[in-house]
Amino acid sequence: MKKIYPITDDFIDARLDRWFKKKIFNIPQSYIEKNLRKGKIKVNDKKVKSAYKLKINDSVTIFDLIFLPDKNKKIIKKYIPNKNELSKSSEMFIENNDDFVVINKPAGIAVQSGTKSLKNILDILQKTNEFKNSSPFAVHRIDKETTGILIVAKNRKYAQLFTSLFRIRKIHKTYLGIVIGDFEEKKGTFVDDLIYYEGKKKTILKAITHYNVIDSSSNYSLLKLSPVTGRKHQLRKQLLLHGHPILGDSKYSFLDRKVNKKSFLMLHAHKINFSIDSVKYNFFAEPSLDFKKILKEKNLKIFSR
Repeated sequence: MKKIYPITDDFIDARLDRWFKKKIFNIPQSYIEKNLRKGKIKVNDKKVKSAYKLKINDSVTIFDLIFLPDKNKKIIKKYIPNKNELSKSSEMFIENNDDFVVINKPAGIAVQSGTKSLKNILDILQKTNEFKNSSPFAVHRIDKETTGILIVAKNRKYAQLFTSLFRIRKIHKTYLGIVIGDFEEKKGTFVDDLIYYEGKKKTILKAITHYNVIDSSSNYSLLKLSPVTGRKHQLRKQLLLHGHPILGDSKYSFLDRKVNKKSFLMLHAHKINFSIDSVKYNFFAEPSLDFKKILKEKNLKIFSR
């Protein structure tokens, strides 16, 4: 018995072994290699290596392979959005085209499912009309409590493109943050060595962020933040290091200052710009009502685009 699988756009330029694990069955690499050598997995009726890059119009033929489920393997649960979430999802979209979307992510929703949070943007998007004939690919992340601009690719080609653009710093993001304290210098650059731990392994990474003070009042400031590097929790870590933690941050705040669990993190991904094939893209995300409410409470002026 044999089965033939045509290659879809989502897997163009993907390695054959990665396609197999994602599309067919997540089996050990050694098992894939063994069956490629035996000719039980072929591309266009020819033997190929596991690193073969799939092309449009390719077809993969699989001969006499039976896969039994691994009883010890953890089942990855998908978040199933309710009708209310789906009806409101259309409000998130800033841009929707054949290759990617840009959304204004609300607070309290992670980009991807994790151990602490099942609810996530990708699973919600998967069920929307905008992704009816495609799958969402995360190309960057913003924190669960951060609001604002998020790019999500609709195919593997654009996922790889955006990942490359982020890596070579050709995508420029601007954030708005309400922080504690006044600044002597109205603009400047934070350059810091941030410490990260993975288990017992310690890593130090340089982080660079440009800042501009838009307004200050009553020991609070509204900042425009332009990160040059893209470190995890970069803005939150740097602002705490410089004595100006973000309002509502329960993790990176002064030890003697308790943050109400109901408080919202006052960090918003405000703008993003990049170019693809000489076409310039500029997107703007309106801050949330909670963000605007705090601006008013702290007597900080409303910003302009």
